Amino acid sequence: MDGKLNITYITLSGYIDLNKYKYFYFSVIFTVYILIICSNTTILYLIWIHKNLHEPMYIFIGGLLFNCLLYSTNIYPKLLIDFLSEKPIISYSTCLLQFFMFYSVGGSEFLLLAAMAFDRYVAICKPLRYRNIMKKRTVNIFLILAWCFPACHLAVLVILSAKAKLCNFNLDGIICNNKMYTIHCVRSKALTIFGVVSLFNFAILPTVFTVFTYAKVFITSYQSCKEFRKTTAQTCVPHLLVLTSYFCVMTYDVIIARVESDFSKTAGFIMTMQTFLYHPLINPFMYGFKMKEINKHLKTLLCSAKA
Repeated sequence: MDGKLNITYITLSGYIDLNKYKYFYFSVIFTVYILIICSNTTILYLIWIHKNLHEPMYIFIGGLLFNCLLYSTNIYPKLLIDFLSEKPIISYSTCLLQFFMFYSVGGSEFLLLAAMAFDRYVAICKPLRYRNIMKKRTVNIFLILAWCFPACHLAVLVILSAKAKLCNFNLDGIICNNKMYTIHCVRSKALTIFGVVSLFNFAILPTVFTVFTYAKVFITSYQSCKEFRKTTAQTCVPHLLVLTSYFCVMTYDVIIARVESDFSKTAGFIMTMQTFLYHPLINPFMYGFKMKEINKHLKTLLCSAKA
């Protein structure tokens, strides 16, 4: 505890041989971070400048890519600083901020994927009513709810965590995720209940809605011609793959990270890295190569850059 500024610092002790491999860690994370920024901003730029991509589905994709930038920027710069520090530490207030951003962005990801599923359902199952339902106002409401609703829930969790008494200033991790609760003297019942409610609202419920919605979409497309089935698969499969990837990541982080386990420190470090290493790269590559219209503009951009 710093007597002058009254700041509580937490030591991040989840790293493996940091002094020995710090330059290797730094090089890998820095390279991945640059790839994340370049790939996500490129697809965002294409969506921004091309009017034929100003459709609800592509706007939601843009929201997902923007989330990837927020998600990675919340984690990667701090990791890079820690790799070159003598002792990786973080103030408790900064830890709470990282926790807030980590899960509020995560929650909005599930809600955006659910909004995309609804968009595809209307486009494929109710095509004549698509323009009347998916208006600009409707899209804006979905975007606002996707970003603000999880943030309001997480704000409550952060306030409750800020009031909790700390009995341990050594966090067995490398980021402030659910393991942050292990440094509290007592696991608050209110925190646990509200955490479960948030998990249900922003992960389980949107995932169930998305899966059932796409099931209805695929049933409808199966009853149509072969070309229609192919078009449906091209637009819906990438969304399902992204959903599966992110659901697996967040399921591990939210459930396993809060359960006392016999994982070794090395296994814990490797598994924690999985929660943020791949997913921010999956979205731009999945949508850049699998979505026909985005891929077309991407090829044009790359060809013009080579010329």
